[in-house]
Amino acid sequence: MLDRLEAQQRNIRRGTVLISEGEPARELYVVQKGWLQSSILLGNGGRQIMRINLPGDILGCTSLAFDDSPETVTALTEATICPFDRERLAILFAEHPRLAAVLFGLTVAERAQLADRLASIGRTSARARVASLLCEIFSRLRLVNGPDSDVTHIPLTQEEIGDATGLTAVHVNRMIRNLVEDGIIERSGNSFRLLDRKRLESEANFTDRSKIATGWLPPAKA
Repeated sequence: MLDRLEAQQRNIRRGTVLISEGEPARELYVVQKGWLQSSILLGNGGRQIMRINLPGDILGCTSLAFDDSPETVTALTEATICPFDRERLAILFAEHPRLAAVLFGLTVAERAQLADRLASIGRTSARARVASLLCEIFSRLRLVNGPDSDVTHIPLTQEEIGDATGLTAVHVNRMIRNLVEDGIIERSGNSFRLLDRKRLESEANFTDRSKIATGWLPPAKA
């Protein structure tokens, strides 16, 4: 069933708007390769990045509850995505309840990550916000690259990190430089290495939401 969801592939360029806020969205997408971001437009003309989308994510789930999409999804890099329509997801829910439950669990985990981000932006320092975003990205990438993958290329500009953390680009640059000077991370361009994961997670008050409990799942169909 998952292979059927990824039967079609589409390559898109950086900056491609895949889903537009306020417009109907009939398709959903599996991310095979590349990075994308989900954002909402603010009243002052700015934007708030709600989630960084990575390989393995399903895009467009928020539009299932509404006639129009509540967010805009834009490619941060060149990416490969697999489009499928809502009806195929309905078949998955009807024929594969265990897989549907997994997707539900992942959606709840994503909601918890969003709540963590909200708490971070509203109640923590600028340094903790940047640290929290880095922790979240690294924890999710470990699911793909392995548990010891503490080096990665993060293709986000300082402005984009600022849009995700509620900071200016200048402030983001200063916070990253402070983390480097304190020996918590190394940075070369957009390449980041975690030197002290425990300290970074402590500063961010970070809770890893990348893994879900599966003991409650319904049994697989014979």
